[in-house]
Amino acid sequence: MSAPENHSQDGELRPHSYDGIQEYDKRLPNWWLFTLYGAIVFAAGYWAYFHWTDHMTPGWVRVKSQLEALTLASLKQGGPPTGSQLYSFSKDPVIVAAGEKTYLSTCAACHGADLKGGIGQNLTDATWIHGGTPSDILNTINNGVLEKGMPQWGPLLGQKRMAEVVAYIISKNSTIENPEP
Repeated sequence: MSAPENHSQDGELRPHSYDGIQEYDKRLPNWWLFTLYGAIVFAAGYWAYFHWTDHMTPGWVRVKSQLEALTLASLKQGGPPTGSQLYSFSKDPVIVAAGEKTYLSTCAACHGADLKGGIGQNLTDATWIHGGTPSDILNTINNGVLEKGMPQWGPLLGQKRMAEVVAYIISKNSTIENPEP
């Protein structure tokens, strides 16, 4: 069978042949071109919107905030935080502010509002009687030192508020280092 002589309806035949197949030189349909160019414009607009504006929070920021929320939720459940968690809490201004509020209402009477001591020990220097790591400080607050007159604050404050107080103390004492670098 031969090709039709009237090529105006089908377009011009290209001069090359692949495996005995010849193709017509036809323009793509408009609907196909509009779809292609529309997809390109949409992709460029989508990329610009989400990468040049503040509408999308980077993944690492979302993961970090979710981990912090999970850690704080575990404190509410009563799980004891680790030393490195307590140290990282001292870098969070929200936790430190909450710890300062609790400290001023419960601890300042003995340790002073400026943490310099009074009846209780100075909390801003490198001298610690019962250990100066974040975990030691939490343990001292939790169990108290009855022979020195410090009550057990654990049952009254709970893990979350004690962790906030430890974070506040660490934030005011430059000699305390992260126990797990």
